[in-house]
Amino acid sequence: MIDTPFSKLKNTYPFIYDFFDINALPLPDESQTFTEYAKQLSYSFLEDKGFTKHDLIDRFTVFMTKMKELSEQPQFLVDTVTIQGGYDKSGNKEKVELVIQKGQVISIVGPTGSGKSRLLADIEWIAQRDTVTNRKILINGQEPPDSWRFSMEHKLVAQLSQNMNFVMDISVIDFIRLHAQSRMIPDVEEKTKEIIETANLLSGEHFDKETPLTALSGGQSRALMVSDTAVLSRSPIVLIDEIENAGINKRQALAFLSSKQKIVLIATHDPLLALTANKRIVIKNGGIYKIIETNEQEKKTINELIRIDEKLQNYRDTLRSGEIVD
Repeated sequence: MIDTPFSKLKNTYPFIYDFFDINALPLPDESQTFTEYAKQLSYSFLEDKGFTKHDLIDRFTVFMTKMKELSEQPQFLVDTVTIQGGYDKSGNKEKVELVIQKGQVISIVGPTGSGKSRLLADIEWIAQRDTVTNRKILINGQEPPDSWRFSMEHKLVAQLSQNMNFVMDISVIDFIRLHAQSRMIPDVEEKTKEIIETANLLSGEHFDKETPLTALSGGQSRALMVSDTAVLSRSPIVLIDEIENAGINKRQALAFLSSKQKIVLIATHDPLLALTANKRIVIKNGGIYKIIETNEQEKKTINELIRIDEKLQNYRDTLRSGEIVD
């Protein structure tokens, strides 16, 4: 590795330049190898840093070995998530055991306050009969080890909510690059391009890669985070709490997450989203009341709902542009 040019190393190991920041060293020429870089540094410069050229090469070798090990840690391979029933608010037992496959979308429906968000929270925490609902969540048919439940670096679950606002005053492209580099993901530029292109497909209004995050609208922010989660997040489970008013193409967003083999659960009041899912969980009085598989007749209804949704969107666009609704 010390005899490979930086131009070849940087694509596979985007974290390589962190070594120079950590040690307050000048950046190398991309055509150089680390051995060539170390040889050109003067004795007095290295003496001020407190190490020799051999020390520097040893440090770089250890750094790259450790970072390479971290970057190559296996991802959580999740094929199924199983929800084993607990109890509703009245103490009635939930007689359910739902197995969800990767790539499936499950909607969660029910009145406001019925317990939809509580179910999402049980899944996020990988509940083991240790929450108020007494539900149990299995991963790949088994109780997950604590290292899966409480890992800070490798979260099983990613969450997307309707309210998303950025506070970092950097551009969209810099944000994505930082995220990709922090996850030590190769092909940063390729991933960055895919995320921005997809986000613009999902968003009702396009934005440029140099647009500041703080200048994004709510819909643009959510489109960016859906795309970022699908492409960069290693979390195999995605939980969404109500995005019907999120200002994005909702059905395309779910389809994109599903195409990345994510297990997607979405709490929603939107009939279009509810019927787009493979199955829907009906929540009543804090408990799972019923599980319904979307049948062929309901799938035919989706086309009518799409027509209605598009008509409503046309009315929204008319109002936003200052025109009179005819």
